[in-house]
Amino acid sequence: MPTAAIPHRTALAALLAALAMFGPFCIDAIFPAFPAISRQFAASPLAMQQTVSAYLFAYAALSLFLGALSDAWGRRVVILGGLGVFLVATVGCALAQSMTALLAFRVLQGTSAGVGLIVGRAIVRDCFEGEAAQRIMAHISMIFGIAPAIAPVVGAWLVAAGGWHALFWALAAFTLVLIVLCLVVLPETHPAENRLRFSLRNLVVTYVEILRDRQFAALAYTLTCNSGGFFLYIACAPAFILSVLHLDQNHFPWLFIPAISGLVLGAWLTGRLAGRVTTRVLVGAGYALILSMSAINLLLGWFMQPARVPWAVLPIAFGAIGINLVAPTLNLLVLDRFPRYRGSASSVQAFLMLCFSALLAGVIGPAIATSAFRFALTSAILYACGFAGWRWYRSIAKRVPPITPAELRAEAEVVALESPAD
Repeated sequence: MPTAAIPHRTALAALLAALAMFGPFCIDAIFPAFPAISRQFAASPLAMQQTVSAYLFAYAALSLFLGALSDAWGRRVVILGGLGVFLVATVGCALAQSMTALLAFRVLQGTSAGVGLIVGRAIVRDCFEGEAAQRIMAHISMIFGIAPAIAPVVGAWLVAAGGWHALFWALAAFTLVLIVLCLVVLPETHPAENRLRFSLRNLVVTYVEILRDRQFAALAYTLTCNSGGFFLYIACAPAFILSVLHLDQNHFPWLFIPAISGLVLGAWLTGRLAGRVTTRVLVGAGYALILSMSAINLLLGWFMQPARVPWAVLPIAFGAIGINLVAPTLNLLVLDRFPRYRGSASSVQAFLMLCFSALLAGVIGPAIATSAFRFALTSAILYACGFAGWRWYRSIAKRVPPITPAELRAEAEVVALESPAD
């Protein structure tokens, strides 16, 4: 069956961004509901934090399969199936009558939350190459970045208007809208003749091949550290806002709006600069901004006691600009390492990032969430590790010749011969 016509680039970017945003939206929107849920179920702060970490661990575990399933079955059917599971899980959260039930449905949410982001990246690479792919990835990052900014604001409004259950009912309605849009608009971008048969044995072999690739390892390590330096503040937002900044549950925008605005601005700049500056210059500029803002954040965390807004969040916001000067380009480099297994490569990268994010949310975050300086120090260490990972990748890439267009065409011919459509 031939691939359906591809929608206009802007329309496709908007749809893929909406698909990618519902997962992180579900992380952040629940934060204003923490006090209400805690009171209803007599849950401790640690138990409430597990609504984030359990969700992320499930997100990570299933991310290993989502990309591979889309390589085998097609992108569209996997996205629609994932959205269906997410809808059922979200309704379950809205109807939960105990903390145990809520955690169980949060895990089920996590199993499908990554489908839009992981499969969406593969769709971009199915449809676009080079500068066009970089631009659309940047557009997706820009739109996607709005979700964490508006999530706690929308969450606080919904909790105030209808209680914490209303939050999940609204999220279920949003998911239903996405299902309808995908049924009407989203094409199949991975034709049957390019698909790979799915089997656990082949999946293990593929993942071993991906993980043994030194360039992939360096890029995945870099992206994981970069995201961790920023996500630390997002995952531990309740502690940072309520305990460190001494604000209440209505003041989450003090963190989220500046921080996510920085991500959106960085993604916009990346789209504008695509094709005008080299990858090395773009990533170098991003790291210069990230590391300088980390240093300022450390100084403010050390000398400003207690931490106060806006000074405690401004370095986070400006550093976020640098993150999205770096991330879209590195994500494309990851996918281009394995033209035959783009979905699988996206899955492995997402798995590594999400496992570490869950570790930040459930273990590292609670251990350091007592002062602005500890937040700043942990974030700065992660960013420094990310920069070291980028230098590691550069040193490897200089010794390995790039894949040529002829080699890419040969890869496609091998796929067509080895993996005929069923």
